[in-house]
Parts: sequence; structure tokens; C-alpha cells
Amino acid sequence: MSKTASSLLFGGAAVLAVSLLMSRVMPVQAEMMSAQAAPPAPAFTHPHAQDWLNSTPLEWKDLRGKVVLIDVWTFDCWNCYRSIPWLHSLEEKFPASDFQIIGVHTPELPQEYVLDNVRKKLKEFKITHPVMVDNDYSYWKALDNAYWPAFYTVDKQGKLRSLTVGETHEGDRNAKIIEAHIAHLIAERPPHQ
Repeated sequence: MSKTASSLLFGGAAVLAVSLLMSRVMPVQAEMMSAQAAPPAPAFTHPHAQDWLNSTPLEWKDLRGKVVLIDVWTFDCWNCYRSIPWLHSLEEKFPASDFQIIGVHTPELPQEYVLDNVRKKLKEFKITHPVMVDNDYSYWKALDNAYWPAFYTVDKQGKLRSLTVGETHEGDRNAKIIEAHIAHLIAERPPHQ
């Protein structure tokens, strides 16, 4: 849920809040952009070890040659945590040599800003892929993101190729779209330099 919808919901403007909430949870898909038209993925905004869980700090050069799925999430967002089993299935479906999930944990609620709470949730959800803790919203802003969860596909050259948002489950429409994008990007030959 967006901060605006959350504020309105708890502020008593329930009718407006419900319509804002529905606009946030309905799936949004963008067509996959061509490599030539796609912008580069923004540099990771947290270079310090304390801001990365399950990994040392990463840069895009560390991921060159892999297709990356950026998962923007927060642990108390039910749309986010209900998508985690599907993320686990992706890690089994695509070889680690070709594919990497990077979580970007951007909190909404006060308890989600506490690093120990994030660590506990990673253990509870059995999340082992790298997670960047984005407590200052710097990566959220760099992506110009507006949703939890948001799934960005990034090609082998580090370019943002698609965005899909909303709760995602194995075999559903979102999953089929994202998995097709990932498979396409893994098979795609790099453009001639």
C-alpha cells in the first residue's frame, strides 16, 4: 500500500483510501523494452556492508552477464511476502550462472526500518538472495518506484527492460509474463558494440 493510501485509510477518508488502494494493488505490466531503448539500471545507492544482507555490497559490474530480477518489497506487505514462494521457484527454475534476484527492502511501517527485524524476516521467509536495505528510499526514488512489490527485469548489460507489479504466484499471469521476460533475456545475444 502506498504511504498516501495508508495515511488516508487511517485518517478516516475510507472511500478515497479504498480507491487509492485498489489502484496500487492491481497488476501493472510494461512491455519489455528493446535493449536500445532501455535505460541503465540505477546504481545501487547503498555501498556499505551494513546495508546489505546475504551479500557484500554489490555493483552492476558484479552482475554483468546475468539477468537480474529486482524485487522491491517490505516484510509486512502481504502482497510482498505472499510472492516469496514464487521467487523461490525462480531460483530453482533459472541457473544461478545466468540469473540473480536482488531484493530491495524499502520499509513502510516503523518496525520495518529496524535491521534486526529485517534479518529475522529473511530467516523466517528463507530468503538467501542478496537484499539491499533501502531505509532512506534512495533506490526507490532512483527507480521512480511507486509500488510494493515491484519486479524489475534487468538484462545482462545492466539495462532496465520491464516492470511488473503486484502479488505474484507460480503460474499466474504476472509470473508467466516475468518468467517469459527472464527466459528471453537469458537467451538474448548482447548487442554489437
